[in-house]
Amino acid sequence: MTTCQELKDILRDGLLSFPVTDFDAQGDFDPKGYQARLEWLMPYGARALFAAGGTGEYFSLTLDEFSRVVRTAVKTCQGHTPILAGAGGPTRTAIAFAQEAQRQGAAGLLLMPHYLTEAPQDGIAAHVKEVCRSVEIGVVLYNRGQCRLSASILEQLADECPNLIGFKDGVGDIENMVRVRRRLGDRFAYLGGLPTAEVYAEAYRALGVPVYSSAVFNFIPATAMKFYEAVRAGDHETTGRLLDTFFLPMLEIRNRKQGYAVSIVKAGARIVGHAAGPVRAPLVDLQPQEEAALRELIEAL
Repeated sequence: MTTCQELKDILRDGLLSFPVTDFDAQGDFDPKGYQARLEWLMPYGARALFAAGGTGEYFSLTLDEFSRVVRTAVKTCQGHTPILAGAGGPTRTAIAFAQEAQRQGAAGLLLMPHYLTEAPQDGIAAHVKEVCRSVEIGVVLYNRGQCRLSASILEQLADECPNLIGFKDGVGDIENMVRVRRRLGDRFAYLGGLPTAEVYAEAYRALGVPVYSSAVFNFIPATAMKFYEAVRAGDHETTGRLLDTFFLPMLEIRNRKQGYAVSIVKAGARIVGHAAGPVRAPLVDLQPQEEAALRELIEAL
């Protein structure tokens, strides 16, 4: 089993990604398609993969489906790429999913928001603490949505939860990110987690957050790796060109509807010949004209 320290070291360098979850025409999980997807993506060199994360439509999966997704990912990537699994929702639900991920051999967890209900900082801290204490594997907190924690609360959690090893920011509050980074130092691995993280990658690297998760790795993995290497090397010419010719135009499509951050990734996978089926409700797939516009951007690469 990957130790918490080993996982933290893994997450301190390299590109991460969230594979989409394959569904068949009826909307059921397609394990063979998912296995083939992981086998295709692995050689491109992502440092770790998040199974059943946000892009993997965790929020739509039953516990049984989640178990099969994580089991397939761990079995397929064993010995090559560490698998972290998503967990979220109400505390007891998150604990059930977290424990199932550990049982299926996941190296760690991405603890996603508890959803919907607003909660005070101490209440969110109690939620995080309960989930962390329910497992032995490393936990990365996803600071996003209703789960937004201050540096002081994170410091308290770091003291009380040894297996809380990472902080992934999906909010974009620069002041809080600086406070967290300065206060917690090397206690956490820090991950950029804003949708289409490439747009923010250079700014976050300057803040001391050198790692991010790439959604486009799902359909243009070579370009995703090229962009990451350019960010790491300070090659602003390459990052600027890719931002202008692909990422910013892609955002214009993604921003047309809420939920398109997932839908556009599945559309991209479909365009490059690795279809993963439709998204599940409440998400909707891209319109044909939107998918055609995305195809033009991909083909231009």
